[in-house]
Amino acid sequence: MIRVNVAITNISAERFWDMRKPIPPIQIGTNINVVGMEKKPDASLEVPFVLAINYNPSIAQISLKGSAYVSGDKSEIEKVLKDHEEKKPPPPLIVQSISNVVFIESVLISRTLNIPPPIPLPKIPQAKAPTSKPKGRDYSA
Repeated sequence: MIRVNVAITNISAERFWDMRKPIPPIQIGTNINVVGMEKKPDASLEVPFVLAINYNPSIAQISLKGSAYVSGDKSEIEKVLKDHEEKKPPPPLIVQSISNVVFIESVLISRTLNIPPPIPLPKIPQAKAPTSKPKGRDYSA
């Protein structure tokens, strides 16, 4: 079984938009790049990554850098490394582990900068007014 620990080593974030102006409708682009994979002497892997979040129009930017440390069964680690050398994408577990950590961190940073979070917030459906009265006795005046 593969285990993944994620550590953020660098945070860069900046708000460009004037705090007194309302934020216009925006598009948010997020990009996670795994920039390499290195086998360590203890038979684990270090997987450096970069998350870039860009707002359009340019109201802010957030960048996080760090590494995921992957450990587990030697054969699984060897397969992950071999797949990487063959230019295959990293296993979903590694990408998901990185995503979970960096997106939570980026939401906290966005709150500090008072900008919209870089993940879509859940939409609460609007309650629909009943089109007809419920069946049964009507006690209304």
